[in-house]
Amino acid sequence: MKIRLPAFASRDFQIFWTTQLISLIGTWMQTTVQSYLAYRITGQPIYLGLIGVANTLPTLLFTLPGGVWVERLDKRKTVIAFQAVMMAQAFALALLTLAGVVTIWHIVALAFVLGAANSIEITARQAMMIEIVGKQGLPNAIGLNSTAFNVARVIGPALSAPLLLIFADNGEGWAFFLNGVSYLVVILGLLAIHPRAASMPEGRRPGHAAPASAFAQFREGQRYIRQNVLIGLVIVMAAVPGLFAFPVVQQVPAFARDVLAQPGDTDAVVAARNSALVTAQGIGALSAAVMLTLLSTFRRKGWLMTVGQFAFSAALLGIGLSRHFTLTLPILTLFGWGTVTSLATSNTIIQLVVPDELRGRVISTYLWALQGIAPFGSLLIGGMAQMWGAPLAALFSGLACLAIYAAINLKTPTARRFEG
Repeated sequence: MKIRLPAFASRDFQIFWTTQLISLIGTWMQTTVQSYLAYRITGQPIYLGLIGVANTLPTLLFTLPGGVWVERLDKRKTVIAFQAVMMAQAFALALLTLAGVVTIWHIVALAFVLGAANSIEITARQAMMIEIVGKQGLPNAIGLNSTAFNVARVIGPALSAPLLLIFADNGEGWAFFLNGVSYLVVILGLLAIHPRAASMPEGRRPGHAAPASAFAQFREGQRYIRQNVLIGLVIVMAAVPGLFAFPVVQQVPAFARDVLAQPGDTDAVVAARNSALVTAQGIGALSAAVMLTLLSTFRRKGWLMTVGQFAFSAALLGIGLSRHFTLTLPILTLFGWGTVTSLATSNTIIQLVVPDELRGRVISTYLWALQGIAPFGSLLIGGMAQMWGAPLAALFSGLACLAIYAAINLKTPTARRFEG
């Protein structure tokens, strides 16, 4: 079988994809060791949830207006600006950690800074994609981006374990520093590409009459979502993992140190177990991303999305029931596969269906549903883990996800039957 990757026909996309891969490896290193550092400092699951709140609260506050704002700006320059903010955040965290003065409140505050930058940057980056590869190459580009994200999801946590072992006292600081360097690679790559519409913000494109105000643009985007049943359903279903599933993953350090503990555990063993759990999730996610890249011409995208939703929901139940490290690894692999299959397909459906002039606003609403309500999920699941233990919190999340997806699919088959 001949594998076609039309997105790679674009020189700009080759540069974009390669530099993103390098940066994402750094991001996953930071994500893995940041949670481990926070739990090592405090020993309390509630703080893992608090970091999740700080990282996702900006999405709740900024993503919806950001979708309108992004459409009025040069998307490439917007991405560069916010990549620079994220680079400064990583270097600040590295400096505090290497100096030995980092506290949980430093981590929480800088997580908020990162989340604020991400809440705008990711909308601009997603909306810029079609300007790099065109609509024909878009499904393949989304699949390849998901592959890069999930290759990094395997490599980043795998690299974090040696850093924590080699630099026993400040390995986290060096992971943060390397992440800061990786953002510089992305910025240099973005300076080298030239998206076709990057210099012409939405309201000034020939033949397009922009609404009179930013608020009118926002209302136009929300009206489109309300009137398009498919897009509305996809956005509603994206809120489910943001509220229930991702907050469970924030508790991985608690599973690594407490739930899956073995007699004679040392900090090095716990760090390695934590990295292995995150890596297992990444392996599942990577397998899903590769599958979706190879199946970019597969038309039954609604069916794929539905399978992914039920897969990660079932995996949450398994996470809550397992007390064995070797059993939890494949369960997390299934979780990673299900979340990426579901969310990457949801993203593809939105990108294919939504008109170009509304893409930024609809994507920002999708991201708001996915991550904007996540702070409430982080507080809910973090509080449950603190009071009743992480396993019970995972069981609750799995049951909630299964119940919601079953109800939606019984009520309407619109999303499940989508072909495109």
